[in-house]
Amino acid sequence: MPDILSHTLNKIKTYENLGRAECQVASTKLVRSVLMTLKSNGYVSEVTEESDGKFKVLKIALANKINNIGSVRPRYAVKVADYQKYENRYIPSKDFGILILATPQGIMSNREAKEKKVGGRLLAYVY
Repeated sequence: MPDILSHTLNKIKTYENLGRAECQVASTKLVRSVLMTLKSNGYVSEVTEESDGKFKVLKIALANKINNIGSVRPRYAVKVADYQKYENRYIPSKDFGILILATPQGIMSNREAKEKKVGGRLLAYVY
């Protein structure tokens, strides 16, 4: 089975580079949660769910603010003390991008996870 999150992030990156205003991807709970995190941090303008026959799709209004986006494989387990190590690895400079993590409290950015002092699994990066 292909990695749907990686496929979604790659499609967003491609459409951003082409200068498109909108993108459609398959709808899953994980993808929807990651896109809501991107929306709350200003990287995506709008996310709406529509039914395309028997399948649900997400329509994403792109904000043209993404320089690079990608999925992290393998999904590393990250402790609160290790955030700086992964920020240095995946983000080009301080306060320029975010890491997206799956935590016991839900999917959130590294900034939110630092404030709540929770660890989790590293899913993606964006800047």
